Amino acid sequence: MSLQIRVLEPSDERSRFASGNPDLDRYFHRFAGQNQFRHHLGVTYVAVEGGDILGFVTVAASEIAIEALPEARRGRLPRYPLPVLRVARLAVSVSGRGRGIGRALLRYALRLARRTAAEIGCVGVVVDAKPEARGFYLRYGFEPLTVVEGALLDRPEPTPMFLPLSAIPLPADR
Repeated sequence: MSLQIRVLEPSDERSRFASGNPDLDRYFHRFAGQNQFRHHLGVTYVAVEGGDILGFVTVAASEIAIEALPEARRGRLPRYPLPVLRVARLAVSVSGRGRGIGRALLRYALRLARRTAAEIGCVGVVVDAKPEARGFYLRYGFEPLTVVEGALLDRPEPTPMFLPLSAIPLPADR
């Protein structure tokens, strides 16, 4: 069987998905569908094999303040909020680990960013990486960002990270 990545459908059975992270599992079970189908806050894409959902990535349109970008990335960009694609959630099931599913989902999101740039504008991809996922995003060239405001202080902080559009391979560069 081959892995297929496609948009989440209302009929998809989400309750059996288990990544081992209660927050990500709760989001996928309870909120991914309503955020996509009712509120239109983001779109979730699922990695499916043999009818089983082995992973998901949720993306949403967002913006970033130029001051949050690393100094070297600011260049000649305008001084107003810049459009980005936000990777809001990404998880792989326990049974799907070690098979490149996370990488496939992230690459899918990066291709969406390229399309978004061409169709409506997008300077890159932003993710709030949980401490245990920071290394994953660093391997793909994401850079830590400066937090402009809003520290939580009550649990380990996610690391805001950015990947500029120029670092996302063109579709033919697989």
